[in-house]
Amino acid sequence: MQHAFVTLVVLLQVASALAMIGLVLVQHGKGADMGASFGSGSSGSLFGASGSANFLSRSTAVAATVFFACTLALAYVGNLPADASKPSSILDQAASAPAAASVPATPASGAALIPGQ
Repeated sequence: MQHAFVTLVVLLQVASALAMIGLVLVQHGKGADMGASFGSGSSGSLFGASGSANFLSRSTAVAATVFFACTLALAYVGNLPADASKPSSILDQAASAPAAASVPATPASGAALIPGQ
């Protein structure tokens, strides 16, 4: 259940990040109207002069809020205490594992070190 929640939150976070990137790139800059007034560009837009700024800026704020909430949720889930019955890291696994049985008690000598015999 927790794995599915984390996957869903990560997908939502990536989607909101891509939406923010797209919305910021589409927005009309504040200094762009100055250049348009001198004839270097067209000042017309799809949503009108003020409608696009309000719609795009509000959409960007919503995407940023979703991104921030997903980041907080992932930080909270990542810091939850692990189940005590299973080790949570490689160091915990190494500490709880028994000593390796493949190490010989006495070192081999002479003919035992020659391969193929």
